[in-house]
Amino acid sequence: MEYATLGRSGVQVSRLCLGMMSYGSPDWQKWVLPADAGEHFVRRALDSGINFFDTADFYSYGESERVLGDAISKLTSRHDVVVCTKVGLPMDGGVNGGGLSRKAIRSRVEDSLRRLRTDYVDIYLLHQPDPLTPIEETLDAMHELVREGKVLYAGASNYPAWAMAKLAYASRYAYGRRWSVAQVQYNLCYREDERDLLPLCDTEGIGVMVYSPLARGWLASAGPADASAMSGAELKRFETDRKAHSLYGNETDAAVRACLAALAARRGIPMARLAMSWVLSRPTVTSLLCGVLQDNHLDEALAALEVKLSAEEIAELDAVYRPQVLKDTGLGAVMQSGTRTN
Repeated sequence: MEYATLGRSGVQVSRLCLGMMSYGSPDWQKWVLPADAGEHFVRRALDSGINFFDTADFYSYGESERVLGDAISKLTSRHDVVVCTKVGLPMDGGVNGGGLSRKAIRSRVEDSLRRLRTDYVDIYLLHQPDPLTPIEETLDAMHELVREGKVLYAGASNYPAWAMAKLAYASRYAYGRRWSVAQVQYNLCYREDERDLLPLCDTEGIGVMVYSPLARGWLASAGPADASAMSGAELKRFETDRKAHSLYGNETDAAVRACLAALAARRGIPMARLAMSWVLSRPTVTSLLCGVLQDNHLDEALAALEVKLSAEEIAELDAVYRPQVLKDTGLGAVMQSGTRTN
């Protein structure tokens, strides 16, 4: 396993991070696996040298956090792992059921700590911007948690560059602490954050966690004809992942996938491995989140660490990309289809 420093902090995280959204309750999303599968993959991740795990209170409405907390308490020392969770998406139908107010953050962090079976979170991320709450209120609440030791590093997910800049500069100059982490949607099919957000993170020393490195599975196979070769778990996600269906599949995506497929065939390696190696090759990326439904998915992520792309291969992949309109998070599609189970 390779490790990297998280931004300008002193903490070391594995270049691969196990994404825990895949485990919890299939009532939330049909493709999600139950708790025993989550424990299995946490064990495999630990055995592979992965020390970094990402979840959110919104994933299976808390069940994902509970799966991770139970697995860590059973399989390893809390001190040996870096746990990231998130706050801000609706957890119930109440008027204060979501958002980034002080009230919401203070309440939700206690729930997350209880489910994770810990007294602190290594990385606490704002899951998405909250237009109803002043940024000062959100930052006050986050830095209170840092002062209290309940959160070690503060960060944000799904924030545009201008909003991340406000968080970073206000955090540094008003609170005397650096904003530590950005989690971004980044892959061969979606590279718009290369314009502003990733350079900002590089300049400010913000660690970058990448989610959807395979474009929600779009870059894992050459096309729908490959569905016959999918496992049951893969096929269920392919058919029922509303977030994927809402985000990927336009003409540029198809052109990128065709180029990737041709290059992977020449290299004699799977498309997914090549796509993840491209993400890992980007200089601003600290860690890649891998969503794992079966053992070979983790095997491919581990193998991607060994693949080194030439400058010519990177140029070939770069040439086919075309600028796109900004994608949203796709979380709206998840919220419309998920069912609360706790």
